[in-house]
Amino acid sequence: MIETVNKTKTQTPPSSAFPQGKNVVAVASGKGGVGKTWFSVTLTHALAKQGKKVLLFDGDLGLANVDVQLGLMPKRDLNDVIRGRLSLDKVVQRYEAGGFDIIAGRSGQASLSALPSQRLAMLRDQLLDLAKSYDVVIIDLGAGVDRTVRMMSASAIRSLLVTTDEPTSLTDAYAYIKLGAAAGMSKRVSIVANQAVNPIEGEKTYKTLLKACENFLRLTPPLAGIVRHDPRVKDSIRAQSPILTRSPNTEAAQDVEKIAMYVDSLIKKAAVG
Repeated sequence: MIETVNKTKTQTPPSSAFPQGKNVVAVASGKGGVGKTWFSVTLTHALAKQGKKVLLFDGDLGLANVDVQLGLMPKRDLNDVIRGRLSLDKVVQRYEAGGFDIIAGRSGQASLSALPSQRLAMLRDQLLDLAKSYDVVIIDLGAGVDRTVRMMSASAIRSLLVTTDEPTSLTDAYAYIKLGAAAGMSKRVSIVANQAVNPIEGEKTYKTLLKACENFLRLTPPLAGIVRHDPRVKDSIRAQSPILTRSPNTEAAQDVEKIAMYVDSLIKKAAVG
């Protein structure tokens, strides 16, 4: 992997300029199609199974699909908040089968990136206030590195960057890290190698990205975990049923449960730090 990323973006203020939730973790990806939302849902479910009170926030309004993957038809969603009809706490929906709460987006509506900065900041502040009622809040970010993604990422103690071994996925993951470093978030990104054929291939994916970061950015983002490729992931998505409910003993499910333990340790450290 070589340094080919040269994307012009609006400069983001340093991350220290943003408020931060010590129990908030963002899930990001440089591009779509890497399994980010499935991972967010499964991670949330895994944390709930560990006894945590968890909220999953679908931060990708334009392409929101958390509710689709869970087979839900929410009566209220993030669009109601953006349009000023409801406060954020009023659109929380319980997903009883998984034991966690969600705030759904709505596909096909205007993107969060189109919101004025002041409105976006108000939404973020409402989320951080709501986070005080939970042990963990997982933000499923939109794919890419736009202004909204960077602002919401800065509000989390850690971003879990989901990537695969595809060259475009690795290049865009590198772009995410590079822009995050420019905003002062260089120490708050961990890598998730998803859809790995086996752990060795997952390590290769991580090391490819790591080498680029070390060579060009002088950064060493840690590995949060490897999630192995499993055909039952697609089965669970088609069935609109979480894999930890439908096939809890599969390799992919077990891999995400390990990452949930990693997330729990991060939050415990942040609480005492």
